[in-house]
Amino acid sequence: MKPTLLLLALAFTLHAEDWPQFLGPRRDGSYAGTGLAARWPADGPKILWRKNVGTGWSGATVAEGKAILFHRSGNDEIVECVSAASGKVLWKHSYGSDYRDQFGKDNGPRSTPAIADGRVYTMGAGGVVTALDFKTGKALWRVDTARQFRASIGFFGLACSPLVHGKNLLLNIGGENNAGIVAFDTRSGKLRWKTSTDNTSYSSPMIAKLDGQNRALFFTRAGLEAVAPDTGKTIFKFPWRPAIQASVNAATPLVSGNWVFISTSYGKGAAVLATKDDATETVWARDGVMSNQYATCVLQDGHLYGFHGRADVGGCELRCVELKTGTVKWSQPGLQSGTVTLAKEDLLVLTERGELLRAPANPAGFRPTGRAQILGFNTRAYPALANGLLIARDKNQFICADLRQAE
Repeated sequence: MKPTLLLLALAFTLHAEDWPQFLGPRRDGSYAGTGLAARWPADGPKILWRKNVGTGWSGATVAEGKAILFHRSGNDEIVECVSAASGKVLWKHSYGSDYRDQFGKDNGPRSTPAIADGRVYTMGAGGVVTALDFKTGKALWRVDTARQFRASIGFFGLACSPLVHGKNLLLNIGGENNAGIVAFDTRSGKLRWKTSTDNTSYSSPMIAKLDGQNRALFFTRAGLEAVAPDTGKTIFKFPWRPAIQASVNAATPLVSGNWVFISTSYGKGAAVLATKDDATETVWARDGVMSNQYATCVLQDGHLYGFHGRADVGGCELRCVELKTGTVKWSQPGLQSGTVTLAKEDLLVLTERGELLRAPANPAGFRPTGRAQILGFNTRAYPALANGLLIARDKNQFICADLRQAE
């Protein structure tokens, strides 16, 4: 390879990082790539492309320069593969869906696809799980969890984003006959194991090492459940749900060492658990500190950053909370609600109104260094940040914003 080409390749490698699953490569909302611009233009980051799409709350995922978009048009749920840089459609796969939101809000998918080992995995709002070839979009297998396991659509449809661990595809579906949590073979779609009588929530699981062992952490409708991802054996459970019937645990657990943070809204709040020898001890647990209605916090240098409160009742506050004590360091009202992504040491806050803000993750205060209106209202889906490109959606469209530094 010529020296110039080698240097270019090395430079790309330095800042390149894909976003192949919900909440990114580490399932914690963090982006470790470099090469982001230190400042944005006065009119905001350049928008490379816009694409009108159907309904849904599913975020994009990105690998190998290709983005997977999941949405619904008419009676079809649609999986599209597009160029991350241009938005050009590379392939499309669709199948029929009869899911109807009982509150008449949105019939599209809630779950974010996963890309792993040359395959794309999705779960629709009605519980249809699919595996597609990442290169071609060819359908490889499909499981209707509502039909096979009587998976419950709950209040707002099935929303768990697939988690791939080895040969297992893990999901919280709230099925009957001990099929609350299931694992499918990633190659065949056959059931590998099932466990739990808990109902499904709107949270997606993550894998963490606790006491040196891999544990899949599910925040079901009833609370936290730790499972051995290879066998389905339940390791421990910690009840944590609002007292109201409409319990909708939605945020993904966060892990720091052997500590696990969980949070919900509706009068319950947050808890930090210390795990040891497959058991838990409560570090702190209370309401009024960091109550996540639907969006997961990020963790930086021992501090949590996320939205506290209910978007539908009085709005939310963006907050910084010390993990070890639950002390609120600062609160920022006026942003309504949204999602938070950690880009190295900066927060990228995408509000429900479609405004993107950038600020240092600093427990001393919230001081934005950039802000731009990049989308419209109803921006609830999580963005994907891959190789310096931010792909996000509102009610009607996906967009790609270029956050890279100029070459």
